[in-house]
Amino acid sequence: MTTELVGKQLRQSLALHNTLTGTQDQFTPADHETVRMYVCGPTVYSAPHIGNMRTYLFSDVLRRTLRFAGYGVRAAMNITDVGHLTSDADTGDDKMAMAAAAERATAWEIAEKYTAKFFADAQQLNILPMDYVLRATDHIPHQIALIERLEEKGFVYRTADGLYFDTSLVPDYGKLTPNDTRENIRAGERVAMGEKRHTTDFALWKFSRPGAPKRDMEWPSPWGVGFPGWHIECSAMAMEYLGETLDMHLGGIDHIAIHHTNEIAQSESATGKPFSRWWMHGAFLTAEGARRMGKSEGNQITVTTLREWGYHPLDFRYLVLLSHYRSPLTFSRGVLDSAAVALGRLRHRVAALVAAAEAEDLPTPEPQAQDSPYLQQFVAALAEDLNMPRAVSVLWNLVRDPDVADALKLTLLRSFDEVLGLDLDAAPETAAPQVPHEVAQLAQRRWELRSQRKWAESDELRDAIHAAGYEVQDGPDGYQLVPRKE
Repeated sequence: MTTELVGKQLRQSLALHNTLTGTQDQFTPADHETVRMYVCGPTVYSAPHIGNMRTYLFSDVLRRTLRFAGYGVRAAMNITDVGHLTSDADTGDDKMAMAAAAERATAWEIAEKYTAKFFADAQQLNILPMDYVLRATDHIPHQIALIERLEEKGFVYRTADGLYFDTSLVPDYGKLTPNDTRENIRAGERVAMGEKRHTTDFALWKFSRPGAPKRDMEWPSPWGVGFPGWHIECSAMAMEYLGETLDMHLGGIDHIAIHHTNEIAQSESATGKPFSRWWMHGAFLTAEGARRMGKSEGNQITVTTLREWGYHPLDFRYLVLLSHYRSPLTFSRGVLDSAAVALGRLRHRVAALVAAAEAEDLPTPEPQAQDSPYLQQFVAALAEDLNMPRAVSVLWNLVRDPDVADALKLTLLRSFDEVLGLDLDAAPETAAPQVPHEVAQLAQRRWELRSQRKWAESDELRDAIHAAGYEVQDGPDGYQLVPRKE
């Protein structure tokens, strides 16, 4: 139910945190119509874990919010299938090559396998498809062209193992991390200098090792056979598809100090223009014990793991919505259990509302919905730097309000779900069997009577539900109907 009025209200108030400025400011795309957004995508050398997916859920909620506001969104995401070495210091082996050796496959096969896995997981989490999915290996000429542009301007020097960007020539290098000195931008990592002039210099093109077996992924270039560095791909592809100045660049907070800092340096050195007007970053998902979830930490949990445990992936999406994207989220089976129960109750409430609306055959109350204080509160939560915990709270207040008509309540919930992406109308695989409309109506009416403290009347309806073969299980956030045990 995104209307022009709702969109205008959100556009006028939407304030988002910008890592570059360190402030939360009103956001408007440069052309006031279409948001050009770039999202740093996965390195496809293994299955993504749910810590990775939290970042893409954050970007998905932002895209949905911008569309809710009535903006067009052109969203691009890279697939890193070459060039990401095991060390951010541009040393070690390519992660794709290492995975290929471990699985006795080619790097191309690894890339195909885990790219497909990423998108399968994204679909299960109800993450909207990107407008552009850009594989680094499909854009080697674009990366070479950008390196040549930098070379012409004097930012590139050559060593025995590749071409490097000279960060000392960028006066504001590291402006994305203003509290760090140039020497500390690598977050305390001890960098092997080799022939590099400065610790923060980074590879643009790496040469294939002389005498080594031919790599699965290597290309000719003006400087010799090799492969691109990790950072150059995002700059080259983002500018090719979205222009030299983006409206938004998104990623996880682990990208700030190195990857995004280097993207800014090389892009702005090449064009003389700001690379992105807004930089937004999602915080980590941590495991119990405050350890970051990750492949290197050995504590990764995947969407497949969640299914094996008996959860629906949207249970995890609901859990992510309960925490602000810039705040760490600690994951445990216990908190996921609570999220699953709450989402289950919410789905049953929506099912009851659908049943009631169908039985009453009422028209959709669009004008009333636009004037609803709940819609205003929901928009205000979105406008407050995507305050999704507050938005979910607004949703539950609406669900519990006995004074809002069923048809209006359902219209508003469906409108909210355009942003939340929980598919509230669709029962998950783990949902209970369909409850008859008549029973669902009784349960909905009983809940309203309980909210009004009309205990005797609500007990009568409970008995009627029991006689129909169902039991009502009440909780703080609602109720659930389950078949009665004989």
